[in-house]
Amino acid sequence: MDRGNSKHAPRVDEQMDQEVSGLVQGPGTGGSRVDESRVPEPAGEDQPEATTAPAGDLRSGSPQGMTSEDVEARSRLGRFITMTALPGDRATLLANARDNQAPADVLAALERLPEGTRYQTVSEVWAALGHKNETTRW
Repeated sequence: MDRGNSKHAPRVDEQMDQEVSGLVQGPGTGGSRVDESRVPEPAGEDQPEATTAPAGDLRSGSPQGMTSEDVEARSRLGRFITMTALPGDRATLLANARDNQAPADVLAALERLPEGTRYQTVSEVWAALGHKNETTRW
């Protein structure tokens, strides 16, 4: 004896089974778990496409007043000056950079620092080398 569903015809049972297959089997089978009301509609013919950067303003992550190259160069300098050297003067920073196997261009830059000045942060060292740090927002 077949115990099928007696409330619907077999054709209706198959249709109902397909309607819920996305919920039962997952999104890889053609169905979707996303509520249809939450799916964004495509842009109209006279409307611009949606973008994550309105008006073409892409954000690179660089702070105001610095380029991404400046950020990378300051970060590179900071890799060879550890926190144990700060606060420190030119001789302390050079010794620390040598201990950290800094390349020749970093050592040459640190040798240009004036004698007798103590630096509290890598940003202060960076500024003393003639570069710009980020500007603060008020």
